[in-house]
Amino acid sequence: MPTPESAATAAELRTAMGKLTRRVKHEDRIPLGQIAVLGALDRDGAMTTSDLAADQRVRPQSMARVVGLLMEQDLITRRAHPTDGRKSLVELTDDGRAALEAERGRRAGWLAQAIEAELTDEEQAVLARSAALLERLATH
Repeated sequence: MPTPESAATAAELRTAMGKLTRRVKHEDRIPLGQIAVLGALDRDGAMTTSDLAADQRVRPQSMARVVGLLMEQDLITRRAHPTDGRKSLVELTDDGRAALEAERGRRAGWLAQAIEAELTDEEQAVLARSAALLERLATH
């Protein structure tokens, strides 16, 4: 059972992280579901639509729509599966990789500007140290 202090810290941290996440997402130009697919393809390489659906925890039909939208924008492409002729692999195009990097840059750029504008040097140092702690909590 957590102490009242750690429970209060957890509640405050969850609220603050939620607000920060929503604010950073406000900088997005590509919808979250689409950017998540581009990110997965960037991290993990080419995948089938079914694998993408499982990775993103959505129905295959929903993923097929997202894949179709991304293909219309030339952000991803399909190619034949090397070992199973019934399947195809979806992968990032150069435009898709550039769009993903631009989204990441917008998010990080806004946050970096906010850090510099709102926090003192001492607060920035505390925040930098806190990032490692948040990473540890995320992997617990």
